[in-house]
Amino acid sequence: MPNKKSENKTENTPANSNESSTVSTSDQQQNNQEQERQNQAGFSWKRFVMQMVIFYFISNLFKSGSKPNATNGTTSQAASYKPSTNLFPRGQLLNLHVYISEKDNFTEFKNSTFLVWKYNKLKYGNWEDGPNNDGTRTHSYAFNISENVQNNGSVYLHVYICKNGISPDPSSRHYQSQGVVYERKLLTKYRKKRIHKASNLLTGKTEVHADLLPKTENEIPEIISYWHPNLTINLLDDQTSWVEGSVPAPLNQFIKFDGRGHYFPVIYLNDYWNLNGDYMPVNSSVETLYLNLIYSPLSLIKWQFFASQTTQNPWTAIMGGDQQTDDEKDSMKQMLLDTNPYLIGLTVCVSLLHSVFEFLAFKNDIQFWNSRKSLEGLSVRSVFFGVFQSVIVLLYVLDNDTNTMIIISCLIGVGIDAWKITKVMKVEINWSNGAFRSMPKIAFHDKATYEESPTKMYDKMAFKYLSWALFPLFGCYAVYSLVYNEHKGWYSFCLGICYGFLLMFGFIMMTPQLFINYKMKSVAHLPWRMLTYKALNTFIDDIFAFIIKMPTLYRIGCLRDDVIFFIFLYQRWIYPIDPKRINEFGVSGEDLARQPDSNDNELRPTDGENKKDK
Repeated sequence: MPNKKSENKTENTPANSNESSTVSTSDQQQNNQEQERQNQAGFSWKRFVMQMVIFYFISNLFKSGSKPNATNGTTSQAASYKPSTNLFPRGQLLNLHVYISEKDNFTEFKNSTFLVWKYNKLKYGNWEDGPNNDGTRTHSYAFNISENVQNNGSVYLHVYICKNGISPDPSSRHYQSQGVVYERKLLTKYRKKRIHKASNLLTGKTEVHADLLPKTENEIPEIISYWHPNLTINLLDDQTSWVEGSVPAPLNQFIKFDGRGHYFPVIYLNDYWNLNGDYMPVNSSVETLYLNLIYSPLSLIKWQFFASQTTQNPWTAIMGGDQQTDDEKDSMKQMLLDTNPYLIGLTVCVSLLHSVFEFLAFKNDIQFWNSRKSLEGLSVRSVFFGVFQSVIVLLYVLDNDTNTMIIISCLIGVGIDAWKITKVMKVEINWSNGAFRSMPKIAFHDKATYEESPTKMYDKMAFKYLSWALFPLFGCYAVYSLVYNEHKGWYSFCLGICYGFLLMFGFIMMTPQLFINYKMKSVAHLPWRMLTYKALNTFIDDIFAFIIKMPTLYRIGCLRDDVIFFIFLYQRWIYPIDPKRINEFGVSGEDLARQPDSNDNELRPTDGENKKDK
C-alpha cells in the first residue's frame, strides 16, 4: 500500500516523467532497442492480418447471433435462453471510486489513504460532457511505495462504479449489490530483466547504462517488476440483450450476469497502447510512482477489437505458433498508431495477395526444378550460393531468439535449396569410403547438359568477375561493423556481418544469371512464372517497407530485387525468341511446330482411302 500520498492533482503529466535518472538508458541503448523493434516489424504485419481476420469473425458472431449453449453458464437451461438487459440504463448517474492497494482483495474503504480518485455524477453513455466535450476525465496521482513494492511487490488498482447514492463498501447501509460494478487490475508487470550482452569486441566497452549490464558472465536474467504510469478506465456503453451462456469468447470473460435477467456493465481497464519498451523497472532506487488515469466511455466495436487481442495466444497455439514477443507487439501497436487507417486497410488486402503469390511462387519453383531436363543457361553456382544464404539466415534467426514460425519457414527454405542441388548435380553417397566408415562420403559431379554446354564456362567467368567486387566490399563491411557496432561475441559478429552483407549487397550474387543471359543472348531457360510471382511479392514488400518502420538494410534489399527483376524484363525484351533453342522442358520451338504436322500425317487419309470414300 502507499505509505504516503505525495501528490493528488487533476492535470495529466507526461508518461516519462517518472523515470529515475539511475535507471534511464543512454541514447545508444534507445537506438538499439528501436533497431530490434524494427527487425521484428517485417513479421508483425502478417500476424496483425491474422488478428484482423479473427476480429472479423468475432464481429460476425454479433450480427448473426449464436444459439444458447446449455452447458455454458451457471444458471439453468431455461434461464439461459432468456435475454438479459443492462442493469445501468443510459443516462444513469454514476459515481467513480478508484483505490490502490498491495492486496488483490480490497476492504479498506474507510481509509482515505488508499483512495486515488473519486468522481461523482458521471452520466452513463454520455459522450459529450467533460472538460473536452468527449466524455473523458483525466486524473494524475503520485504515491510513495513501500519496501515490499521495491522488492518485486504487487500493486493493484481497484475500480468501483456505483449508481448515484450507493456506496461501494459492502459493510455500508447504502450498499446494493446490483448497483455496484467492480474490476481490479495488477499494475505491476513482471518479466525478465533486460540485460545488454553486446559490446565492442575490440575495446570490450558498451555505451548502455551500467544497470543493464550483466553482473557475472553467466548471469541468469531475474524476474523483476515493471511500471507504466498510464491506464484508461473504459466503461462499455452497450445495451445489447445478451443471452447468458451464448456470449461468444472472449467477450464472455467480461460480461457477468446476476441470474435475474440482468447483466452488469463492463469495466475494461485498458493498457493496450502501453508499449513494453516504455515500462520502467521498480527497484530500491525508485521511491515514488506516478499514475495517470483516464476515464472514457467505450463503444462496442472498439471493445471487440481490444477483446479480440486476447484470442491471439490460443489461436497461435492451435496453428503451431508461439506467443508474440514484446518487440512484435510494440511493432504492431506502433504501426497502428503511426499509420494512416486507409494504409492499414490496404495492408490487410495486399497481405492476402502476398500469401497467395508466395504460395504460387513456391509451387512453380518446385515444378520448374522437378521437370527440368537441361541445365543449359542456368547458373549452378548460384544454386549452391542459395543454400549458403539460407543457412546464414537460419543461423542468424536462431542466434536472435526469433519466433518459432519464422524458424520453421527458414528450415523449409534450407530444405528446398538443398533439394535443388540434387537436380543440378549428380550426388553420390558412399558409406564405404567415408571417415571411420561411419560418416558418408558425398561427391558432386556436373551433369552432362551443364558440363558440355558453354553455360559452365560463363558461370565460372561470372563468379570470377564477381569476386573482384565481392571480397573487397565484404572486407570493408566487416571492418566497419567490428569498429563501430556492438556484438554478443565473435560468433554473433560473423553471422551479423554475413547477414548484413547479404541484405546490402545480395544483388551482386544474382548477377551471374544476368551475365549468362547476356552471353547466351536468351532468357528462354528461366522460370518466368516463379520470377513473376516473386517480383509481385517484392513490390508488395516495397509497400510495407514504406508503411512500417523497417531497417535501412531491409529497404535496400527490396530495392535491389526490383532492380534485378527490371533487368530481367529488359533482357527478355532485347533477346528475341529463338525457335531452335531448347526450353526448360527440353523441347525447342521447332519440335513444337513439327508435332502438329506429325499428328496430321498420322490422321491424314491415303489416296486409296480417299478413292474408296468416293
